[in-house]
Amino acid sequence: MIRFVTSCFFRPTVLQLIRVEQATVGMFVHELCGPWMKHPFWRPRFPINSELDLERLRSTAIEYLWIDTSKGVDAAAPEQESQPAKAAQAPAPAIASLSQPTPLPQELARAAQICARAGRVLQSMFSDVRLGRPIELDNANRMVQQMHASIQRNPHALISLARIKSADNYTYLHSMAVCTLMMALAQRMQMNENEVRQAGLAGLLHDVGKCRIPLRILNKPGALTQEEWRIMQDHSMLGAQLLRPLDVPEPVLNACLQHHERMDGTGYPGRLKGEQIHQLSRMTAICDIYDAVTSDRPYKKGWPPAQALHRMAQWCGDHLDKAIFEQFVQTVGIYPVGSLVRLSTEQLAVVIDVTSQNLLCPLVRVFYCIPSGQHLAPAEMDLQQSEVRITSREDPQDWPLGDINALWQPCAERT
Repeated sequence: MIRFVTSCFFRPTVLQLIRVEQATVGMFVHELCGPWMKHPFWRPRFPINSELDLERLRSTAIEYLWIDTSKGVDAAAPEQESQPAKAAQAPAPAIASLSQPTPLPQELARAAQICARAGRVLQSMFSDVRLGRPIELDNANRMVQQMHASIQRNPHALISLARIKSADNYTYLHSMAVCTLMMALAQRMQMNENEVRQAGLAGLLHDVGKCRIPLRILNKPGALTQEEWRIMQDHSMLGAQLLRPLDVPEPVLNACLQHHERMDGTGYPGRLKGEQIHQLSRMTAICDIYDAVTSDRPYKKGWPPAQALHRMAQWCGDHLDKAIFEQFVQTVGIYPVGSLVRLSTEQLAVVIDVTSQNLLCPLVRVFYCIPSGQHLAPAEMDLQQSEVRITSREDPQDWPLGDINALWQPCAERT
């Protein structure tokens, strides 16, 4: 299969789709067809320079790849012609859909209202705990039900909005974001409705013990001392102590206690290992880390969503549960809503929906031409229906773009 890709300056590039067995030294790989956590190559494009490169390529689960014949050798014609016409679609990782989702722009408006209400409830709940008052589980459960309803309509709306937070509301909105991610992940893992809501409650309450950590430590803008870090680590046990007298399901209690445990046994507080860590706790660890590293803090800028997934993939096995992480990537998308990406047309676009059947080909809004350095009239493009491809993820801080959130949430109010 051959396709032509054209840049902003209409310079054609010829790409060929080939089987891995057809790859030879001298080819230039433009794209590997499959999830990037399934292969050891962290660059999106690279030349095949040696037999060692070929051996590494063929040892992966990747079956097909695109090569750029303008930068490397061509594939043998007979082998290419024998390839089934449907091969281009075969390697695409699919997103299973429970039902036809509500369009993202429509759900964003409702999700914004839920975020606002949830923020107020969480702020009150955390304040009550800090003052020694009991947790109102009824309020927490009602909030989980509202968020669950939004996730069932379209999970990406609430996930995307919950990621946006400021320094002064981080602590409680982080819990809301983890709650959202947990329910979306549980739904992806085909858990029943009760288990999905337990996952949401676990996300909501996983950091409740931080209400018992001194504010001078909790809000410290710089690095913690060894003694301060020891105190901070106590939050998981303090949270479990707060929840144990209440009518909280055991898996939720476990998630609060164990979400900083690691698969290799180097976590805390119990240095649990592998299957000793409850499944809900392993899920919480992934959702907790993802929201933490993608959020702006006083002492660091958050990573773009796609970069966060890329880095977290390297932590699987030792730190994170690899099988659950792969389900998580399916949940948020390889290029989550709000991600800035560079296209093969040498344009920048922001991902505005990932409900297509191909995680590598989301719906994007194109708005910037790189060679000319000019903003374009925003235009939607469904990459699944186009020959244009994503060539790399980009950090918005590297470009003079301002706040790009308005490009994907035009109808939703910021929380």
